Amino acid sequence: MRKLILQMQVSVDGFVADEKGDTGWLVHDWDQQLKDYVLALTQSVDLILMGRKLADTFIPAWTARAGDPDIADVYTHRMNDLPKMVFSRTQTGHGWQNTVLVNEELPEEAARLKKSPGGDIITYGGSHLAASLIQEQLIDEFYLFVNPVAIGKGLPIFHQLEQQLSMKLVSATSFPCGIVVLFYKPQYHR
Repeated sequence: MRKLILQMQVSVDGFVADEKGDTGWLVHDWDQQLKDYVLALTQSVDLILMGRKLADTFIPAWTARAGDPDIADVYTHRMNDLPKMVFSRTQTGHGWQNTVLVNEELPEEAARLKKSPGGDIITYGGSHLAASLIQEQLIDEFYLFVNPVAIGKGLPIFHQLEQQLSMKLVSATSFPCGIVVLFYKPQYHR
């Protein structure tokens, strides 16, 4: 069975964006060690899942980076080359390359994808998609990229839990840019 990996950037107080969805507080100047870490994390991955709101900024940003020879690197090309599946209840078309738009119910489709042949699946969110996958106990590995900032209020990803979710810490890795990656495996009570 394919693993579903959640990689999300969070504040030290656990939010993925402020109340308006702004992520201007994220560390964008990643050091080479963090880029290498993420590249290694995606080696087993052959599909990215994301929500439509995230796709609206994620896909154009990575496409633009790939077109700029001053900043395009192997990590940029990996993000662009991986097939993407975008979940949306309202959008019916898009102009994104290497991307499929899905109007199916997220939990059922994600569970089906996990059982299908292929490499691992990664999701970067957004917050609603991540919360839904967490609530349905579909995430196999959590990689929380903790940014060195507290924002006080914002969009959480664990707010839909109906019971406590214990996790086993596999590793904690700090990087020169200030991000600490916490790798957890959930201990679901099924």
